[in-house]
Amino acid sequence: MTGQGDPVDLGGLLRRLRRQADLSQRELAVLAGVPKSTISRIEAGRARDPKFRTVERLVLAAGGAFGLDGLPPHPHEHRRDQGGRRYPAHLDVREVYGPKDWPGAWWAHWYTLPPERWPLRVPEATFDLCRDRRDRRRWREEVRRRVRLRAVTAGLPPAGWQWVAELPDGGLVGELRAHLRGRHPVELCSLAEPDREVVLDGVVVVAECRGLGIGRRLVTELLTEMDRTGIRVAQAITEFDGVEFLVRCGFRPEPSRPVRLTLHRPD
Repeated sequence: MTGQGDPVDLGGLLRRLRRQADLSQRELAVLAGVPKSTISRIEAGRARDPKFRTVERLVLAAGGAFGLDGLPPHPHEHRRDQGGRRYPAHLDVREVYGPKDWPGAWWAHWYTLPPERWPLRVPEATFDLCRDRRDRRRWREEVRRRVRLRAVTAGLPPAGWQWVAELPDGGLVGELRAHLRGRHPVELCSLAEPDREVVLDGVVVVAECRGLGIGRRLVTELLTEMDRTGIRVAQAITEFDGVEFLVRCGFRPEPSRPVRLTLHRPD
């Protein structure tokens, strides 16, 4: 089959290969070790579902090659289960670090027990039979691989900064907005420090794409621009999960409610 799902004209393909290799049916039959009558039936369109090995031998003998462009390698081809068997090829195999990672552990609420007291042996790897979860996980991995970040320059105020995270089809999955402002004199760390700071207005990632590192990449773009312009302080106000996220990105919380976080870049 071709990439568009149209049937391959095997007879026409074989004739083109023979012409390119300057081989008669008899000569190709000798090289491939296939009866000449089989070649005649294939080229005449009278052969019903010839064996793949037969077609492979004919194509290779005529100087052709087989290939599947764009087909990625199998992610767990060499992995084996505890019985030495391959895992199902269509499923996604993942590591098991504890009972919570294993769907077969209905007793996972016992995860506080030491491993020697677990009622069942936890395997090294497992897979998910739920197609919806598999499809969602694979879609997320595709987003992680294909998302691209872009700085927005049009339509912004003079002191505004903006970056967006987009998919190749233009779908927006994340955004960061910030702006510059002058710093209050009492907040200056030193007289040599620039009298400007960045205010982080917000980092937004669509719910389905959270946990893929997109927000962290957006903040990294902000830090790169701060380094380029010589600004070493950024302010943000957030609460709940936003506090933990910005702390992981390098911000330092200041006691208040909601929390104020300040990022000081090293000299």
